[in-house]
Amino acid sequence: QVQLVESGGGLVQAGGSLRLSCAASGFTFSRYPMGWFRQAPGKEREFVAAISLSGLSTNYADSVKGRFTISRDNAKNTVYLQMNSLKPEDRAVYYCARGTKYLTLKTDEYDQWGQGTQVTVSS
Repeated sequence: QVQLVESGGGLVQAGGSLRLSCAASGFTFSRYPMGWFRQAPGKEREFVAAISLSGLSTNYADSVKGRFTISRDNAKNTVYLQMNSLKPEDRAVYYCARGTKYLTLKTDEYDQWGQGTQVTVSS
C-alpha cells in the first residue's frame, strides 16, 4: 500500500534551519509530482511547495519563497524540504503528499498524505 513517512521535524530557534524528509513506498515515486503542506493550530492546511516528476520545476507559497527549498531523489523515493531562516509563524505540522496534477497548489489535487511532522520555532 502507499505510504508517505515524514521525518526531520523538531524545535528550532527563529532564524534556524531544518530539513524535512518524506520517504515514499508502495507506488512508482518518479511518476508523481509531490508537495509539502502545513497546518498550524486552528488554521486550515495550506500549500507550501511542490515539485515536478523530474525535480526540475518547483512552485512555492509566497510566504516561504526564498527561504524553503523542495527537492527530490527519485533513486531514494524521497522528497525533501529544506527550511532556512525559520520564523515563529512557520510553526505547524508539515505533511508531504502525492500530487495528481503538475505543481498544483490545491489540497484536493493530492491523493495520498503522510502523517505529518511537527515543526516548532521559538522566538
